[in-house]
Amino acid sequence: MTCRNTIIAVLLVTAAFAIEGAGGASAAELKILGSRVTKVIVGELAPQIEKTTGLTPTVDASVAQVSKRKVESGEPFDIAVLVDFQIDDLIKQGKLLADSRADLMKSGIGVAVKRGAPKPDISTVEAFKRTLLAAKSITYLKEGASTIHLRKVFAQLGIADALLPKTVQTMTESVSELVADGEVELGLIVIPNIMSVPGAELVGPLPAEINSYVMFTAAVSAQSPHQKEARDVIKLLKAPEAAAVIKSKGNDPP
Repeated sequence: MTCRNTIIAVLLVTAAFAIEGAGGASAAELKILGSRVTKVIVGELAPQIEKTTGLTPTVDASVAQVSKRKVESGEPFDIAVLVDFQIDDLIKQGKLLADSRADLMKSGIGVAVKRGAPKPDISTVEAFKRTLLAAKSITYLKEGASTIHLRKVFAQLGIADALLPKTVQTMTESVSELVADGEVELGLIVIPNIMSVPGAELVGPLPAEINSYVMFTAAVSAQSPHQKEARDVIKLLKAPEAAAVIKSKGNDPP
């Protein structure tokens, strides 16, 4: 190899390392553990988050109880957005910073059908009960804050045993997808989850007398290397500018 070619080769290698290094710097991430509700909202607000923190937000979306177990197992993250009582428990465990705790939004439970399918009557408690009993199949999360409430409602209405044989309980947030694909007739899950799946359609919320709201709460990891940036993100999510996005996705103010 000539001296000239050697110089060119060295310059090319140097440039490659420089590009790789720059790419790595620009790709620094702020990891958020949360549900699909959080992922959708963070996706909308990502440009503001990146501008505020200089970090790229990524959401590891799972059922809230699964995310809680990830925190307890020591998985690295910067912010957790889980159900309020889960956040409180993790603060007691020392996994999250108590002074960073903030309620972000609450979500009511709704009923989903495949888009274009007839919408059943759920306008009253009795109508809701009849609709569930008449349905060929229903689905809801196996683990979830909404599931805790739904099981209480089914017991209260005296239909728990009747529903069990035709119920699909999912380990992942695939309730609305199962409905959208026509695999299950009715889905029961928080309303933002339904609204996030194009093939699913919201029938409406559960009757007010038996509905319940899931409060989504954020807090910063006690082990995060980006605690300042994580706090800034929570402030952004609490700011008026984020309120319209949060509401447009089917949530209510905390």
